[in-house]
Amino acid sequence: MSALGELRALRADGKRTPRGSRTKSDRSDNRAAALFLAPWLVGMVGITLGPILASLYLSFTNYNLLQNPEFTGLANIQRMVEDSNLGSSLVVTFLYTVISVPLQLAAALLVAVLLDRGMRGLSFYRSVLYLPSLLGGSVAIAVLWRLVFGGDGLLNAFLAIFGVHGPSWIGSPDTALGTLIILHVWTFGAPMVIFLAGLRQIPRQYYEAASTDGATPWRQFRSITMPLLSPIVFFNLVLGIIGAFQSFTQAYVISNGSGGPTNSTLFITLYLYQKAFGSLQVGYASAIAWLLLLIVGAATALNFWASKYWVFYDD
Repeated sequence: MSALGELRALRADGKRTPRGSRTKSDRSDNRAAALFLAPWLVGMVGITLGPILASLYLSFTNYNLLQNPEFTGLANIQRMVEDSNLGSSLVVTFLYTVISVPLQLAAALLVAVLLDRGMRGLSFYRSVLYLPSLLGGSVAIAVLWRLVFGGDGLLNAFLAIFGVHGPSWIGSPDTALGTLIILHVWTFGAPMVIFLAGLRQIPRQYYEAASTDGATPWRQFRSITMPLLSPIVFFNLVLGIIGAFQSFTQAYVISNGSGGPTNSTLFITLYLYQKAFGSLQVGYASAIAWLLLLIVGAATALNFWASKYWVFYDD
């Protein structure tokens, strides 16, 4: 029973009414709460839980949006094992995640440490640096990236000043994925703000005591900042990995939905999209979606398991 209900349950003589009894006002409050929760519950069931369960069923079927689903058992799983393009997309996605996430967190932490030292107009710089995080997943920024790293893009125009003729960075299989990694690292604003908030919570007397003992700034960073900031690093790491596995817009726009030269930017999300809406193989695409869910879940579980060795909490 809520605190309000507990107060209403008190008698005038100070005694408590039976816990199981409810007043008319309590029942009215419960109905009001249920009414306000109803839109969220409808959305949860109809928009989230329902499609999730439907995709689980469709992953065991052959379905093309035009005919009724045909149950095929484990055929989609066997097909995934034999699908070389799916294997390529997994390799690209893992490379993208393993490289871009640590680089983004390192850039975010570096900028946060610099901003934490104090400067005039801190709010302005923080807003400017956070802005790419709001735009990084948009179509406009992906189009801008094509204008920068294309064969006739701004980067090659700049290199031409020094007599260097650069290739089409997004058209070469050796550099196409690198341009997407740079785009991901550039959107370091969100983890930077979280790092900055965490740095502001570290007591300054720790640094003062370390300075008195002769600790260098690097030693203070290793022995004070990183251990106390490790829960924030862990939080940003988990969110960064989940977000990297879900990346789609950048690869789709930059490669025109093709996956880039020799599938060098074929993320698993893009491959899923091609199968679901390009080939209308919705059943197979649902199976790929569940594979992605299992991979993200396994990566998250692995991080939680490993966190006990390097994340320190102030108990």
